[in-house]
Amino acid sequence: MTSTELKKRIIKKIDKINDNHLLSQFNDILNKIVSDEEISWDSLSPEEKKSIEKGLNQLNRGEFIEYDEVKKHFPGWLKK
Repeated sequence: MTSTELKKRIIKKIDKINDNHLLSQFNDILNKIVSDEEISWDSLSPEEKKSIEKGLNQLNRGEFIEYDEVKKHFPGWLKK
């Protein structure tokens, strides 16, 4: 899949989202990714830091699902 095809797929999926809060979060993430600034730990909000720490702690405790397992449970969702 080319970059152009992938971008079109992503745009189609984003167009289906009606949750303003979620769209705002995506926008914030994309703004950080496409900016020339390097994201430092100190530049993250307390909520972002807490979420990252929570995820890392879950990984360290083995609380995660392998991608292949996710694909088994949600095959239709992953093909949309």
